[in-house]
Amino acid sequence: MTPSPLHRILDFANRANPYPIYEELRKTPVHHEDDGPYVVSTYYEIRSLLHDPRISSDARNLASTAHDPLAEPAQDDGALPPSFLRLDPPEHDRLRRMTNRSFGPPHCPRRVDGMREELHGIVSGLIDGIGDPGRIDLVDQFSYPFPVTVICRLLGVPREDEARFHTWADTIAASLDPDPDADPAERGKGAHDARMQLGMYLAGLIEERRRNPGDDMLSELATAKSPDGTMTTMELLSTAALLLIAGHETTVNLVTNGMLTLLRNPDVLRRLREDPRLAVPVVEELLRFEPPVQLVPQRTTLADVEVRGVTIPKGASLWLVLASGNRDPQRFEDPDRFDPDRGDIQHLGLGSGIHSCFGAPLARLEAQLALSELARRLENPRLLEDPPPYRQNAVLRGPRHLHVACDGIRP
Repeated sequence: MTPSPLHRILDFANRANPYPIYEELRKTPVHHEDDGPYVVSTYYEIRSLLHDPRISSDARNLASTAHDPLAEPAQDDGALPPSFLRLDPPEHDRLRRMTNRSFGPPHCPRRVDGMREELHGIVSGLIDGIGDPGRIDLVDQFSYPFPVTVICRLLGVPREDEARFHTWADTIAASLDPDPDADPAERGKGAHDARMQLGMYLAGLIEERRRNPGDDMLSELATAKSPDGTMTTMELLSTAALLLIAGHETTVNLVTNGMLTLLRNPDVLRRLREDPRLAVPVVEELLRFEPPVQLVPQRTTLADVEVRGVTIPKGASLWLVLASGNRDPQRFEDPDRFDPDRGDIQHLGLGSGIHSCFGAPLARLEAQLALSELARRLENPRLLEDPPPYRQNAVLRGPRHLHVACDGIRP
């Protein structure tokens, strides 16, 4: 029996190149099998649903009869409650507004751009410390430590605690994917324990910031009073956990996928080395071509919704395959070609609608600085294995290691 497209997407054997599966999936823009989720794979339909108020992010709205291999239960297990990413208006809007006061305009318009010099210093220090240019693991030596250092400084989390929350973050991120070889009860317990331990860790930091606030984002969230009031302790914990995990998980993939793509397209790499201003369109095309978040599962219909002649019933589980929409030939000419000179790159790589990526300005800046400096400073870089080994995760897709060699490190 031939595996369905859904099972092939989740099959780790296809992690290095899921795009042929997405191409097949687009032949049936709304795919549904048995009692599984409805899977939408075409650009215009995905974009429309991301803006549709009848589509819920709250797991509590999933019908009890719906089956979704990526569905997570409503978190009433004593661990962290859902973050605003997993809530609907008005709760979502209130928490997102309160968080944004400490992150971006109009209240903190220079927080991200004001970090530019500091980010450049972190990038330079990591490249200086690479060591043997004959074998570089770009993930372990650069793509992971860079955004982790940045999010720790932004939030006010001690960088030396990274080893503690790394394990918790990995466990929580892994819970997004089904593992056919894992025991569901053990898997659920592992994710619960990780959320619980991360929550207790953050609770200690928040209490300290309330007593001795600094100029970091966690201090502002813990002490701020806004027109929306103040966050409860549990809201603050879930928001801080979201920012800490999402603030580095996706950027690791963006930078790593970016360097992998540049090494496969040496002409673009050469142009970036000669003109760092090209980093802006390069990153936008990367977000289309190799998005760090491949699909958005765990959405639910609040009413019957018709898409391309298919009625998705109320309470159904819905997957939006962003990476497939980004390669839709009905929207992008020659979509499987990496081309930063495209005149129109309105991609879905950072989502769209009310749940568009909260940290998009920071992720863009991090990737632009990282890739332009790597292009400038690595002399004659080349892949040591292609495809590289990938992480298990089908949702947050990216290489686990990216082994590269170069002839030297330029100053």
